[in-house]
Amino acid sequence: MKRLVFLSAAFSALWASAALPNDSIDGRYYRLFAPLTFYHDVADKSLSIDSTATGKDAVSDAVDEALLNVYLTRPDLVSATESELQEAGTIREDVNEVIENRVELTERVDAPVIDVPDDAPVGVMVQKPKFWTTKGDGFAQFMQNYVSGNWHKGGESNYSMVAALTLEANFDNKNKWKWDNKLEMKLGFLRSRTDSLHKFKANEDLIRLTSKVGLEAAKHWYYTIQMIAYTQFTRGLKANDPSVYSDFMSPFNLNLGIGMDYKVEAFDKRLKGTVNLSPFAANYRYVGRVALGPSYGIEAGKHSLLDFGSQVTADLTWKLNDNVTWKSRFYAFTSYERAEIEWENTFELRVSKYISANLFLFPRFDDAGLYDSDLGYWQFKEYSSVGFTYTF
Repeated sequence: MKRLVFLSAAFSALWASAALPNDSIDGRYYRLFAPLTFYHDVADKSLSIDSTATGKDAVSDAVDEALLNVYLTRPDLVSATESELQEAGTIREDVNEVIENRVELTERVDAPVIDVPDDAPVGVMVQKPKFWTTKGDGFAQFMQNYVSGNWHKGGESNYSMVAALTLEANFDNKNKWKWDNKLEMKLGFLRSRTDSLHKFKANEDLIRLTSKVGLEAAKHWYYTIQMIAYTQFTRGLKANDPSVYSDFMSPFNLNLGIGMDYKVEAFDKRLKGTVNLSPFAANYRYVGRVALGPSYGIEAGKHSLLDFGSQVTADLTWKLNDNVTWKSRFYAFTSYERAEIEWENTFELRVSKYISANLFLFPRFDDAGLYDSDLGYWQFKEYSSVGFTYTF
């Protein structure tokens, strides 16, 4: 093996001794031979005083002479020494042995038991469940109408505004019991130049509280007891008429119903709300102004009226698209001698987050009131407005 290494070294040494150390092309140099190793016996043989150290093997002597020539003339070609090669070791012969995994199985060891004193403090966080949810919305909207005195179709100028606030507080214990509460307040005023008696008149006036307790009977169905109480803030007037047609607690209505409530979710939850069916219901009507009694079906000279019958109510919100919402409330009560039906419809157009326009349509039927020669027992209210709105 060493002889082959010597021959390779001799070949490189011959190139070096032939004065061909480098090849230059465009100023760049390229090596033509491999790096060499410094062998100690080459130097030892040359420096030995023993005359018998050479002459035994002509090839070996020639190789040693060539290597010595390189060591002396081109030391830059020597990259390692014989001592460094010996420290690196020889080629390993055990790398081809198959390595086998040895897995030792042991019996399962139980987890250690840590003794904790009985009086050791334990940190426990108890989070109170959230059974109540609250929400609300409100708006304040205005409308102005100017008509010149010579307008070909007639009419009169007027100014009006309406403000509304709705508050809800709902309880749900996540275990079949629910209690929903809604308070609605609405008040609007109208000013007309032709009305010489009243500077302002209320054109929208409502205070209404709806409270409903329910026990889940089946999916979407609840046994319920429902209460509806409503009246108004101020006096109800007509243009150029000194009479008062309604007032706070005149009338005041209180409805109690026992029945079932159905939770509505349709059209990918865009239509949501409740429908209540109360086969057993009581309707109490009261007027503080006794003179207004006959206008609301109460006998002359009396303040109140109590009827028993059945009622149906529905409170629905339908999001027609991202900008238009239809809120509808339906109420119907019958004592099987008289009937009272109300259908409130509010179409809301959201112009922006805080600006909206409303269209309100409200047909009503009450055969306990006074009969009108044109509409009979039907009544109708409508208005449109635009202004500020806020949801929280």
